Amino acid sequence: MNGYIAQRSGTRGILQKRLAAARALLPLRVYFVFLLSFAIASHAQTAKPSTDQAAPAPNVAPPAQRRTPAPLPLRKPQPVILVGAGDIAGCQNIEGAEATAQLLQSIPGTIFAAGDLVYEKGTSEEFKKCYEPTWGRFKDRTYPALGNHEYGTAGAAPYFAYWGDKAGAVGKGYYSFELGGWHIVVLNTNCNATGLGGCADGSPEEVWLKADLAQHASGCVLAYGHHALFSSGVLRSHAVHPELKPLWRDLYAAHVDLVLAGHEHSYERFAPQNPDGDADPKNGIREIVVGTGGRSHDLLGLATPNSEVRNWDTFGVLKLALSPAGYDWEFIPEAGKDFRDQGSATCHNKSL
Repeated sequence: MNGYIAQRSGTRGILQKRLAAARALLPLRVYFVFLLSFAIASHAQTAKPSTDQAAPAPNVAPPAQRRTPAPLPLRKPQPVILVGAGDIAGCQNIEGAEATAQLLQSIPGTIFAAGDLVYEKGTSEEFKKCYEPTWGRFKDRTYPALGNHEYGTAGAAPYFAYWGDKAGAVGKGYYSFELGGWHIVVLNTNCNATGLGGCADGSPEEVWLKADLAQHASGCVLAYGHHALFSSGVLRSHAVHPELKPLWRDLYAAHVDLVLAGHEHSYERFAPQNPDGDADPKNGIREIVVGTGGRSHDLLGLATPNSEVRNWDTFGVLKLALSPAGYDWEFIPEAGKDFRDQGSATCHNKSL
C-alpha cells in the first residue's frame, strides 16, 4: 500500500514538472503564433491588387507612338525642249534639210520652223516632195511660221492647207501656244503680204499681239517669226526689217525674253537690246537668227552693234531648254561640223 502511494507521488511530481516547463514555453508559442499571423496578413495585403490602378492586360503591346512623316522634297520642274531653225528644204539641194532632219530625229521635244520651210514657191508639190520626207517626218510636233517663200503661191494657200489649224487662221498665220511654263508667240513677219494688214501700230496683228501678251503678263515669253529686226547680213534691205519695230515695242513692253528668226541663211546671236538697238542687259530682248535649216549659206558682213556670235557656213538647229525661271540655248551643228554656241539666261518674268 505504501509502495503504491509512493509511486503515485512520483508520477504527480513528474507531471507537475512538465506542466511547469510547458507554462514556461507558453509565451514563446504565443509570440511565434503572432509572428506567423502577421506574416500571413502581410503577404495577403501585398498580393492584393490595388483598387485605384488597373493592372495591365497580359500579353498586350503598348500603343505605338505616332510619328509625323517628314515632308517630301520638292521636285525641280524639268525643262521642256524647243528646237528648230528656219530656211529649210530646197528641192534642188535637199541634202542640207536631210542633215538637219537627222539632228531632229535624236532630239525630243517641240519643233519650231521659222519660215521658208520649202523652196522655191511653197507649192503643194514642193511640200510633198521636199519638206515631207525631211522635216515633215516630225509634223505632229512642229509649230510653223510663214516665210516669204510660202507667199510664192497666192495667199500661201498650200502652206495653210498642209498645216491646217496648226498654222493659225487662214490669211493671218499668227497665233500662240503654251509650252511648259512658257508662252510662245508665233508672228507673221511678212508685213506687206496681201490681206495681212501690215505690222504697224493698230494693225490687226499688232492689236492681237498686244492683247495676247496682256493675258500672259507673268512667266517667260518667247516669240518667233521669219524676218529679223537686227542682222549683220551683207544686203541690208534683205537682212534688216524696221517695219517690225511696232511688234518689237509690244514685245519689249511685255518683257519678252527671246525672239527667234531666220531669213538670213546664217547663225547670229545678239545681246539683249531694246527695239532701238540699244544694249539693255536688264530688260532687253535677246534675238537669235537661225536660218540654218539646210537651204544654203549667206555671208554676214561687219558685226552689227550688240552682235555676239556669228557663223555662216554651218547647217544646224537651235535647241532651247525652257524652265520656269530661265532658259539654256545650244546650237547643234550638222554631222561633220564643229561650230557650236551655248549659254543660259534668266527670264524677266519668273513663273516661280
